[in-house]
Amino acid sequence: MPLSSSTGGAGGGDGDGNGSLRRFKLNESTFLASLMPKKEIGADRFVEANPQFDGRGVVIAIFDSGVDPAAAGLQVTSDGKPKILDVIDCTGSGDIDTSTVIKADSDGCIRGASGATLVVNSSWKNPSGEWHVGYKLVYELFTESLTSRLKSERKKKWEEKNQEAIAKAVKHLDEFNQKHKKVEDGKLKRVREDLQNSVDILRKQAESYDDKGPVVDAVVWHDGEVWRVALDTQSLEDEPDHGKLADFAPLTNYKTERKHGVFSKLDACTFVANVYDEGNVLSIVTDSSPHGTHVAGIATAFNPEEPLLNGIAPGAQLISCKIGDTRLGSMETGTGLTRAFIAAVEHKCDLINMSYGEPTLLPDYGRFIDLVNEAVNKHRLVFVSSAGNSGPALNTVGAPGGTSSSIIAVGAYVSPAMAAGAHCVVEPPSEGLEYTWSSRGPTADGDLGVCISAPGGAVAPVSTWTLQRRMLMNGTSMASPSACGGIALLISAMKANAIPVSPYTVRKAVENTSVPIGALAEDKLSTGHGLLQVDKAYEYVQQYGNVPCVSYQIKINQSGKLTPTYRGIYLRDAGASQQSTEWTVQVEPKFHEDASNLEELVPFEECIELHSTDKAVLRAPEYLLLTHNGRSFNVVVDPTNLEDGLHYYEIYGIDCKAPGRGPLFRIPVTIIKPTAVVKRPPLVSFSRMSFLPGQIERRFIEVPLGATWVEATMRTSGFDTTRRFFVDTVQVCPLQRPLKWENVVTFSSPVSKNFAFPVVGGQTMELAIAQFWSSGMGSHETTIVDFEIEFHGIAVNKDEVLLDGSEAPVRIDAEALLTSERLAPAAVLNKIRVPCRPIETKLTVLPTNRDKLPSGKQILALTLTYKFKLEDGAEVKPQIPLLNNRIYDTKFESQFYMISDTNKVLHQIIKFLVTSYSRKAERTYVLSRNLVVRGSELIFLSNINSLR
Repeated sequence: MPLSSSTGGAGGGDGDGNGSLRRFKLNESTFLASLMPKKEIGADRFVEANPQFDGRGVVIAIFDSGVDPAAAGLQVTSDGKPKILDVIDCTGSGDIDTSTVIKADSDGCIRGASGATLVVNSSWKNPSGEWHVGYKLVYELFTESLTSRLKSERKKKWEEKNQEAIAKAVKHLDEFNQKHKKVEDGKLKRVREDLQNSVDILRKQAESYDDKGPVVDAVVWHDGEVWRVALDTQSLEDEPDHGKLADFAPLTNYKTERKHGVFSKLDACTFVANVYDEGNVLSIVTDSSPHGTHVAGIATAFNPEEPLLNGIAPGAQLISCKIGDTRLGSMETGTGLTRAFIAAVEHKCDLINMSYGEPTLLPDYGRFIDLVNEAVNKHRLVFVSSAGNSGPALNTVGAPGGTSSSIIAVGAYVSPAMAAGAHCVVEPPSEGLEYTWSSRGPTADGDLGVCISAPGGAVAPVSTWTLQRRMLMNGTSMASPSACGGIALLISAMKANAIPVSPYTVRKAVENTSVPIGALAEDKLSTGHGLLQVDKAYEYVQQYGNVPCVSYQIKINQSGKLTPTYRGIYLRDAGASQQSTEWTVQVEPKFHEDASNLEELVPFEECIELHSTDKAVLRAPEYLLLTHNGRSFNVVVDPTNLEDGLHYYEIYGIDCKAPGRGPLFRIPVTIIKPTAVVKRPPLVSFSRMSFLPGQIERRFIEVPLGATWVEATMRTSGFDTTRRFFVDTVQVCPLQRPLKWENVVTFSSPVSKNFAFPVVGGQTMELAIAQFWSSGMGSHETTIVDFEIEFHGIAVNKDEVLLDGSEAPVRIDAEALLTSERLAPAAVLNKIRVPCRPIETKLTVLPTNRDKLPSGKQILALTLTYKFKLEDGAEVKPQIPLLNNRIYDTKFESQFYMISDTNKVLHQIIKFLVTSYSRKAERTYVLSRNLVVRGSELIFLSNINSLR
């Protein structure tokens, strides 16, 4: 899901230290600059010194909810070129079937797909005389918020007309009654009855009002050169002569003429049109939220009248790849992701920004990750993505940004200027910091998770249908395009100076020149290598841009074990931190696929000096001679003398001949020593923890075996104004997504609050307590927190109970291992599990170029059809265990299912995904929800797209 919100954040920036700004006072110019922060990452200094390197010559693919081409600042670049080169709906949510072909009659009229008679403009060229027709309910193209606004406004107008009609009917009835005091004649009685019925029906209409939305007829034809599109939008207009088909200015595929339309003045919704499959498919492209336009504005907006509100790279161009499906509330689909990748390669983009993400089971794995690797390693695209908004606990980075090796994952930073200007806090912090909700590493396999940080909030352009030009949003969704825009500046300069552009070189430059945020080693798990600095990165590529374009792939195994393979060393559980362990590290240089064997691979040889950030804990050889075929070495980790808590170390390699290049590769080592629970009953207390705004306290506890839930108490004292806290717990269990519980709690006065949440016995639990970054600013009083945790547990021998009539009674054993517990068993038999086999299977080739990979291979679709019947009032919840809850860590191009009745009426389109991790949106999307159908036979259509 999109990783942003319209509220939030804090942090710093004038290039010194971590970008702190002390004792500053906003004026008009610094206020405007804080709304679109550039100073923090050195972008303003860089463009001021190099105005011709403001992103010119760079094309960015925006993988998001769609970009509005009519939004402020998204029409032209700083050097007058078109800003948006293409606008594509990769999800298919705006597709219209226009395979029906008709001819016009002698009067130039055609019958639309909705049944309406449409008049064709006589000036339109159509050599074949064939018109493709289709239709769409317009609400299917609009977001939920836009639909809600339209329904409200349309209902208001309808009610005004209905009230007029009621008043008129009542008047007629009253006049009749005045004229006929006594009604005895049968004919008059029927007249009076009809008048009364008219009043009653008009009144009942208001109670049963249901606006299904206007219908838009679409007509597609070939004018001898290109496919043309016209829409009839009369049903959207108040005036009867507006919106006629013949008055529509025909459109063609956006990339051909770069023209867009607006449905009506009421909705103010911009759309573009694309035609596929020889006129048989029309794609009407609208955005599924303002998120994508906001992201595009941060990266590239150009506002000549307000240059302080320019995006980071106003000279860059972009393509909009809509991956957020309107039918799914803007959630991404595998289909959308794959088509977006195809479009980015087709347009020869330099960069991809993706401010979307979800939790994942397996890091660095899946079909989309394969496509990302191909984009970076073969097509040399730089891929930038948001790390996630599920912090402040560790292990909260999500896919694909925080869990994939080929992606630059960006955390969200807030500066004092942003806090004062964009967020309007009374007293900004003295130094910049990471937003409280920004996701943290490491990943489950020990990788750092967050690469760099960038400003995570901005006031940027939004879609015209929102009825405003700009909006404040914050999230790692905003940090990602900030970093992407900064990297666009760097690539613009590299291209202009003939410095070879490689994702490997670019990533090394931005990571090795970022400014650290925070003084502790473990701060890297929150902020990555630090705050991006564009000007310093440019100096780096100027000096080292001609070194071999190499990425260093790290594979780690614990000595004596062949599997699993990790990307870092992560010791989390109690047993792992009580003894020394030895690890084998394999370093494999990775070249681009088009690298020359004789000119690049054979000559490659580097003498690398290995460094450890603490040799008492982490020991490694001193030197390594690295060739193209890679090299391995052993590392010894000794955590036995460490205190309880979190510890972070690194082994990094330095080029002996060019130490100024900085670390060529890093091996992150994260060690957690949990606190053992020795009391009985099992109770842990953390007393008098002191908090200031943005402060995070982490406690790690070895959950006792047998514990299944926790009852906790949080007591606060020592403060005056309201305080807001994030309370999170995380456990990392093998072959499962991290088990996370979270709560946002507000204290208006010193008081106690109680919580209860599930745990897994025997696994280390992190308790992260954070005072929200802007909570309590200006108070100068610390908040004192006492936190008490009591473990409880009842173990049962069955996670779920399945009753089979052919078997004996089912025995359930319950056992309390920690202390006495009250048990009140209850059972309700209200579900039946029925395995289904498909009644029909069909393997087809997806017909359009949208589904042809850059390699030339066409994607195939396997459609499985299931049939089942429901009794009245029954509920059905389809489950496909191997596919549910997975989007990034699956090897299929995409999977989804549709449920329709026997009349082919679609009830549900469901993507295989359960929850979004967008904390700031404060929403959870449960898409595998129950479908209630009364007495209807259902067709369950499972569709799996895969490459063969």
